[in-house]
Order: sequence, then C-alpha cells, then structure tokens
Amino acid sequence: MKILGLLLLAAGWGAPVEVRVDDEVCATYDAKLAGPELVVRVKLAQGWHTFAMDNAERAAEALKGKKALGMDQPTRVTLGEGLTVAGPWKQTVPVDFSKPELRIFTWGYEGEAVFVVPVKRTGAVGRIGVKAQACTASICKNIDVKVEVAEGPAESWPKLEAVRLP
Repeated sequence: MKILGLLLLAAGWGAPVEVRVDDEVCATYDAKLAGPELVVRVKLAQGWHTFAMDNAERAAEALKGKKALGMDQPTRVTLGEGLTVAGPWKQTVPVDFSKPELRIFTWGYEGEAVFVVPVKRTGAVGRIGVKAQACTASICKNIDVKVEVAEGPAESWPKLEAVRLP
C-alpha cells in the first residue's frame, strides 16, 4: 500500500481516502490543485454509485412541486484553509438513475467522477471536506471525510457540465 500511495502522490494527487462498509471499500476520494482548479475525484467500487452535486435541484425540477418519496444525498465539497471558490463548480455529466413511476428522481455516477472548481489560493493548502452518499441496490453509506490536496498537472476530463446550485 505504501508503494501505491507514493505512486499516486507522484502523479500529483493527495493521499487517497478509502470509505469502507464492513471490510469492503465502496469509494475512494482524492484531490489535487491543477493550475487554478481544484479537482476532487471519486472512484467507486463495482456495484456502488454516488450522487451529483446538484441532485436536489435536479429532483426538484423533475418533481414540479410534488413530494419526493426519497432523496439521495448530493455530493458536497467544502474548501479548507488556503482556498476560496473563484467560479462555478463543474462535474462529470451524471447518469439518470430516476424511477419516475415511483416518484424517485436521482442522478449520479458509477465507476469514477470528478468535481472541478476554479479556486484562488489565500495561503497554505491542506485538506478539503467531502460529504456524500454511496449506495448499492440494498444499502447506503453516508460519507463525511477530509481529503488531502496535492499539487499536480492539469488533465483532460471527460465531458463536464456546470453544477446547478441555488
């Protein structure tokens, strides 16, 4: 594990944070500063999914004032000391997991997703906070972790879209 951690740090990502359910890793988070942008990445284990940053806003739009029968928790990232938001968040284009016949509307990710925001450095950069939820067909795990931020090279990401937050 030490060798893997060193390789990831060499690639410019902060130390990965594993989220476990019993002995199984369900999600791994890491982060980096790539030029003027903060990039937060989640990798999900087979059979697990997580949710978009604007999941609640998308659901409210789809429900058109009706009550939802359930609401999955959106992914939220809080910046630590040394960083301030300098523009809008972007995220990997989410998959629609909705079941309209049950009035369940939700969007999210399987496999891997990134959340990107322009930032301004105001001092030494340390950790960010991530609150999210990871689920399978039968269970959900609430996530509240601190993730180290490393400096790394810019990369090309799959198509990103603006996050629709109020």
